[in-house]
Amino acid sequence: MSGHESVLILGAGGHARVVLDILLLQGQRYDVIGLTDPDSARHGERIRGVEIAGDDSVLEELDIGTAGAIVAVGDNGLRRSLGERCVELGIPLVNAIHPRAWVSEDAYFGSGVAIMAGAVVNCGSKIADGVIVNTGASVDHDCTIGAYAHIGPGANLAGWVRVDDEAQIGVGASVIPGIAVGARAVVGAGGTVIRDVPSEAVVVGVPARLMRART
Repeated sequence: MSGHESVLILGAGGHARVVLDILLLQGQRYDVIGLTDPDSARHGERIRGVEIAGDDSVLEELDIGTAGAIVAVGDNGLRRSLGERCVELGIPLVNAIHPRAWVSEDAYFGSGVAIMAGAVVNCGSKIADGVIVNTGASVDHDCTIGAYAHIGPGANLAGWVRVDDEAQIGVGASVIPGIAVGARAVVGAGGTVIRDVPSEAVVVGVPARLMRART
């Protein structure tokens, strides 16, 4: 590969394979130097020609003058802890934005963000570090997505929605304008959110109702 920036992908599961696809599509910019997996039996395995180089301890071996990383794991809390470890080590986090996503030039992006194919991020929206906007999801104007949140495939956020840190918006869920979804809350697949969701809560259904408070 002939990329300008060397990138290590932390993860080797399904989400990591999607992120790898995105970075390979940006081959003139990125050279993916490896993936990581805690399962030692997978070390040396290749995905799309890229080797699983070891577990996450390989971060300690990166030349931070020439290499960056992206955390490609679906679990929000784990993604955050690994992202913060990269920051502690001085390793820059890169973004993976699919060329067939539509992203407004007026949107703000932090670091370590993954935007999948068919996603839309509209004007005035702010996407913090480590966020996933998954396949076909839409984030309308002036939304704020907190660090390490995950907007699931096909989810739709109307304008002025706020999704706080590590919250999860499920597959195909919808959130009406001006709603706030609290930190680490979960909106179940297909749910329609018409009122604010407290932090740590799990809501499901149409309209979405409180199923339980997370513990």
